[in-house]
Amino acid sequence: MKINFLTLFPNYFDSFKNESIIGKAIEKGLIEINIVDIRDFSQNKHKKVDDQIYGGGKGMLLQIEPIDLALQTVSGKKIIVSPQGKVFNQKLARELSKEKEITLIAGRYEGFDERIIDYLIDEEISIGDYVLTGGELPAMVIADAIIRLVDGVIKEESHTNESFENNLLDYPQYTRPREYKGMKVPEVLFSGHHKNIENWKKEKQIEKTLKNRPDIIERIKDAK
Repeated sequence: MKINFLTLFPNYFDSFKNESIIGKAIEKGLIEINIVDIRDFSQNKHKKVDDQIYGGGKGMLLQIEPIDLALQTVSGKKIIVSPQGKVFNQKLARELSKEKEITLIAGRYEGFDERIIDYLIDEEISIGDYVLTGGELPAMVIADAIIRLVDGVIKEESHTNESFENNLLDYPQYTRPREYKGMKVPEVLFSGHHKNIENWKKEKQIEKTLKNRPDIIERIKDAK
């Protein structure tokens, strides 16, 4: 799989490419990361890529021309990362992990000329209902969630039963020591009774989801 990042700040992605699981996936040839500097496509002698907003408004907008020219150098699904997009989730991560190539466009300033969204891209995605200084961090979050689902990057059993895969949060997990300062690991996990352990896990998934994300339960009810 190939992931292109369109950005004004290419250095943001240095550690992302080189560290941990993603760095190993690149070394194995499972993932290709391509960083595209939007300023390289500016037709302005000062490499300017933003301008004032028509009709008035604070701040500056990214212009359509350098984005258009940059997008002509890549293929596959083209995605703008923006607070106005549909909210990213595990289902969407899994869908995108099946693509051969995607491009994530990181915004800055007050955002994008709307014609970029209307005519040049396939999707607009947000990682949540808040605003950051730029789209680089959200783009990396989205890419990380996608990459770990690509075949061969991590063992399949590492993500088949985790949070959101079955519309519930993950169940509690424990390791040594069995007891610490009076805090004990649940006895059922030492019972050796696989059915009881599976039932306990399911109950705890529901409990945690009701406590931390009741909206997920409501969505499941509405879908029925």
